[in-house]
Amino acid sequence: MTSPPAGHRDDTVLTPRRVLDATEDVLRRFGPAKANVADVARALEVSPGSVYRHFPSKAALREAVTRRWLERIHVGLGDIADGEGPAGERLGRWLTTLFEAKRRNAVEEPGLFETYVTLVSELGFVEVEHLADLKGQLARIVASGVERGEFRVGDSDAAAATVLSCTARFNHPLLAREWRDPTIDAELAAAVALIVAGLANPGQPRGG
Repeated sequence: MTSPPAGHRDDTVLTPRRVLDATEDVLRRFGPAKANVADVARALEVSPGSVYRHFPSKAALREAVTRRWLERIHVGLGDIADGEGPAGERLGRWLTTLFEAKRRNAVEEPGLFETYVTLVSELGFVEVEHLADLKGQLARIVASGVERGEFRVGDSDAAAATVLSCTARFNHPLLAREWRDPTIDAELAAAVALIVAGLANPGQPRGG
């Protein structure tokens, strides 16, 4: 049996997760310009064909790693949206969780954060789907508040879009530099209180 070339790794255990991990490492070191199949294969010490078995193109690879990042940065939001408890409290927790996750990523790895922001922007359909998912989660919170009598809203989807727009300072990546402001947490809390008050059913007693 012929031995594999020196430095060549056996790719029999190559998995999509390993490929995506390597892709993110390439992105971290070199930025979006180097996130292609050849660079990732080189980092894994396998042939490009091995990567192509999991991701058929550079576009597919970029899409997959970007979707994974979005899922990771927004982990837990769906559970909050579909959880139990007062809608106002869940709405505030959802907005705070979103902000804290994005701020943590922007502060801890600013270069990687900017790289992913670039990829999300380039992959327009991924950005559209991502925003639709966030609005859908907010709409479910608002709708549950209406059902519980906490909120008085005619159109939960429109209200969700407005809430996301009104809190852009706390979630839009182009405003990430403002997230280091020492007053930002207090400002978010004030914004959440104002939003919940604006949605509230005036006939519903507080805490009801």
